[in-house]
Amino acid sequence: MPSKRSASSKLTAVAPKRQRKMLTITQKVGLLDMLKEGKSFSAVGRHYGINESTVRYIKKEEENIRRTAAISFNKDAKRVVTVRNKTIIRMESALALWISDCRKRNITLDTNIIRTKAKILYETFEGSDGVNGSKEPSPSTSAFHSEPFQFNASKGWFDKFQKRVGLKNVYLQGEAVSADVAGAEAYAKNTFKTIIEEGRYKPEQVFNMDDTGLFWKRMPSRTFLMQDDAKTGFRTQKVRVTLVMCGNAAGFMIKPGLISRSKNPTALKDKNMSDLPVYWMHNAMAWMTRALNLNWFKGCFIPEVKRYLAEKGLDFKVLLLIDNAGGLADDLSHDGVRIEFLPPNTSSLIQPMDQGIIRAFKALYTRNTLQHLVDAMDSDKKFSFKDYWRDYTIATCLQDIQRAIQEMKSETLNSCWKKLWPEAVRNPTEGSLDNIHRSVVDTAVSLAKRLKGDGFNEMTAEDVNSLIDAHSQPLTDEDLAEMTKPASEEEVEEDEKEVSVVVVKEEDGLTLDRLEAMVSMASDLQRAAQEWDPCGFRSTQFSKLIEGGMSVYKHLLYQKRKKRQNLYITKFLARKNACAARPSVEKDTMMLKRIKEEEL
Repeated sequence: MPSKRSASSKLTAVAPKRQRKMLTITQKVGLLDMLKEGKSFSAVGRHYGINESTVRYIKKEEENIRRTAAISFNKDAKRVVTVRNKTIIRMESALALWISDCRKRNITLDTNIIRTKAKILYETFEGSDGVNGSKEPSPSTSAFHSEPFQFNASKGWFDKFQKRVGLKNVYLQGEAVSADVAGAEAYAKNTFKTIIEEGRYKPEQVFNMDDTGLFWKRMPSRTFLMQDDAKTGFRTQKVRVTLVMCGNAAGFMIKPGLISRSKNPTALKDKNMSDLPVYWMHNAMAWMTRALNLNWFKGCFIPEVKRYLAEKGLDFKVLLLIDNAGGLADDLSHDGVRIEFLPPNTSSLIQPMDQGIIRAFKALYTRNTLQHLVDAMDSDKKFSFKDYWRDYTIATCLQDIQRAIQEMKSETLNSCWKKLWPEAVRNPTEGSLDNIHRSVVDTAVSLAKRLKGDGFNEMTAEDVNSLIDAHSQPLTDEDLAEMTKPASEEEVEEDEKEVSVVVVKEEDGLTLDRLEAMVSMASDLQRAAQEWDPCGFRSTQFSKLIEGGMSVYKHLLYQKRKKRQNLYITKFLARKNACAARPSVEKDTMMLKRIKEEEL
């Protein structure tokens, strides 16, 4: 007869094994950021549902994890890259960007084209990364052979590359696919119309999102600013961000998203990132990824649209149209939001953002950049083009972006829905984008003439149009090299500066005394209206408006008072502890003195 102990051991043997949880590279970076913010190992472990020992191991591998996150395109990967050839890693990141860009522009690819492009990119990056020129052996080079590593973009490599980046459906021809006119027309007249009728959507509730690249520090090539950059190697013209633009059929644009390479730019170090005119995001290549797409959807789109529809007195029932291109998350979901992907090869025909909205924005941005130059020259007698352009920071860029968004008229934005939803367009003949674009370009040329600098006085409308179109051109090898270039030491220091220390600074001008004065003045104003206005309904309505407007300052006043109170309590406790310690010290001293006297 088996013993009780053996029976117990049998039960233990059949118990289900605990599932091993592996975090992705993105999750590990988030975990490391939480540790830098001062959270404990145990708290971070509970947050991610892992053991404290696992958190400590991830912390130990921080350098490798952050290096992998900076150069790897696939943020869903779970293993850290430590031994692969760094040029291949960079090449694969650039190749994935290029494939995604080709898909967005309806340029189809096949296996041979991708493998050929991989070899070209590898050869481009090989010299700059110093694989063969470096004294240190490459991890992919045998220690017993002196021959340099040869990358052949073999079929085996391509199969593994497909799995690493989640690449599918590349068995196509290597030519640009013509837009599907019949498919676009059928979708607009049948599918989309049915969706609108069944959902009973209003123009205010139907949105379209698209992302686009912006070389925010670029001038026409004939200007000396670009020529000087080329001579000195100063590559300001290649500084690129990705803008996420989204608007509805009524002609309203929400706050644009902006993806930068830097998490904490020096020019914005004293700014509250939530108060910027854009929704700030970042990754190593300033490129839209699935993770950032989800980040924008949850952190920007949902709250912005909720606020907008509440102001309009409409229910939160939203239809979001998205281009059917790679790189966007296909798991977006939220109560009250329906996600609809446009059919392949139809974006250029029916997507509102592609019907002139993005191009009009870039024309306005270019004009605003030149306007900034003119204003700076008029206000400074010792003005220098070179100094101004080198000091043109991302903060100035955000001002130009905000101004361009504000200058886009509602009628113009509404007219861009004509091909997809003609019933929603209020006045199809008003606000022609071609006329608006032509007017903006002419203004930009006249501003350039006022600058009278080398190259500016020769600028033509064709030069400005070429500059505007350059933002939307396919990514070149030079663009890919710049986007996948590892961050410099200055950029790393900039991003990591003061991450582990939380400093609460008081807002300039909004001191505790001034906030109290503002609240007191608002109360006096409400009291005066109630006493002097014979119409009670009007004075009550006025008081409610004042109360609503002052709520944000009252909340800030409450926070500052609470902060000061906590500070006083901490100081009081410190003094109390010090006072409590003093009698103890005196008592110990007297006891030692008594012991010495007894010994004598």
